[in-house]
Amino acid sequence: MVKKWILKAVVQKTISFMPFNHRINYFFQKYVTKGVYLSEEYFYDRLGHARDHLNAYTRRSNEAAPNTCLEIGTGWYPIVPISFFLAGADRIYSVDISFLTSKNRLLTTLIMLEACYSKGLLSYYYQVDPDRMQKVKELIANIKTMTLEEVLEELHILYLIEDARKLSLKDDSIDLINSNNTFEHIYPKTLIPILKEFKRIVKKQGGVMSHFIDMSDHFAHFDKTINIYNFLQYSDIEWMSIDNSIQPQNRLRLYDYKKIYADLNIPINQETYRAGDLEALQTIELDLKFSTHDLNEVAISHCHLVSY
Repeated sequence: MVKKWILKAVVQKTISFMPFNHRINYFFQKYVTKGVYLSEEYFYDRLGHARDHLNAYTRRSNEAAPNTCLEIGTGWYPIVPISFFLAGADRIYSVDISFLTSKNRLLTTLIMLEACYSKGLLSYYYQVDPDRMQKVKELIANIKTMTLEEVLEELHILYLIEDARKLSLKDDSIDLINSNNTFEHIYPKTLIPILKEFKRIVKKQGGVMSHFIDMSDHFAHFDKTINIYNFLQYSDIEWMSIDNSIQPQNRLRLYDYKKIYADLNIPINQETYRAGDLEALQTIELDLKFSTHDLNEVAISHCHLVSY
């Protein structure tokens, strides 16, 4: 029987060649893989990211929230950008290659944040401005009569649907740049100029870059018959025949990211990582590209890199 991850890979590879491929992939994820619904697990994971981004900024600046911030790869549910709004940010940019949110997805996000606040749980993640939370409650009540653009304006969020390698932002203009499990979807030839651009726009005095990276095989999130290192068995040529442009996976390890940062002269001032599962890794016949490295380093599956 063909494994589920292989079927998904084939479908997404096919979709990647179609017009309006991101829209088609959304319906595939919604009705087949069920991967577009906002689960509590995902919601609270992103709240944890928002907390850690804000804490990284506070340690650097002694301020509770940035004035200006930018997130790359926000996706369908802008949990982190709205969290920054609730914490007091004045201008929040979200840059992506396509516009993925909607009024319904915004409403879902707002409702979950308000419910979390009402239960007294949101304060475990960050300090909420009461006036901002009141604004969220008003938006929930009135969103049906508002346009999407009006809702985003009230939340101080501006979407930039543009090439992140050439952003329409001024030098030295952003307090906090962040991403949440986005870098693993960007191949080095694109990621390197994006990081150069981030280096250009982040404030030289007090600015922070904070990036979470999930280096696991994302097909394993969908197919539990494989482990998170399954994709490391393939050569680059083999992987390119499997990978797709809808949800690409670059397979970079932490040591690869650290080299990119070093080559760009971007310091890593704080580094945390999840050691991974060495026993699971050793069940995979690794491609030579990975097997020649220290397996403990190859096994690292998640990391958080902070730069200033």
